Amino acid sequence: MSDDNFVAVSRRMQAVGEFVQSTLAYAVLLLVVGLVAASVVVPRLSGAVPYTVLTSSMTPTYPAGTLIIVRSVPVEALGIGDVITYQVESEKPAVVTHRVIGVGYSASGERTFRTQGDNNGSPDEKAVRAVQVRGEVWYAIPLLGHVNTWVTGSREPLVNIAVSVLLGYAAWTFVSGSRKPSKVTPRRAVPSGVGQE
Repeated sequence: MSDDNFVAVSRRMQAVGEFVQSTLAYAVLLLVVGLVAASVVVPRLSGAVPYTVLTSSMTPTYPAGTLIIVRSVPVEALGIGDVITYQVESEKPAVVTHRVIGVGYSASGERTFRTQGDNNGSPDEKAVRAVQVRGEVWYAIPLLGHVNTWVTGSREPLVNIAVSVLLGYAAWTFVSGSRKPSKVTPRRAVPSGVGQE
C-alpha cells in the first residue's frame, strides 16, 4: 500500500471513529434529556406527580422500581380497569397504586372503588373512597423509580452534581467533536532500497 493510500485510509477510519463517537454522545445526551423531560418536566408542567412502585403487587404491568406518573382526574371519569393511586388513609402520605375492579356507592351516596393489585390473589380489604384518590396512572417508565427513590433521599445535592457533570461532558463532547479538524500523521516514507537485501 502506498503512503498516500495509507494516509487516505487512516483519515477515513479516523473520520468514521469520530462520527461514531459523536453519534453515541448525541444518543446519550438525547436519552438523558428525554428521561429528565418524561420524569420531571412533563409532570411538573402538567400538575402530575411521580411515584415509585415499591412492591410487586402490580407486576407485570408495573414491577417494583417503575416510576409512575399520576395525574388528577375527576373520580366520575374513573371506571373498571383504570389504575389509580390512592391514600391508604385520608390525609396520610402513604399511597397504593392498584387497578379498579369495581365501582359502587357508599350508604351516604359517595362513589367508592374496589381495587386489586394485578399480582394479588384477592381484592383489597377496604373500598377506596373518592376523597382518597390521588389520581390515575398516566404513564410509566420502567426502572427509573429506583433512581427517583435514590434521588429523593438525602442524596439530592450529589445527584444534581452528577447530572450536571454528565450533561456538561455530553455538551463538551458535542462541541469539541463538531469543531475538531481531522488530524492524521502520515507515515514516514522509507526510501527504496533501504533496509532491503
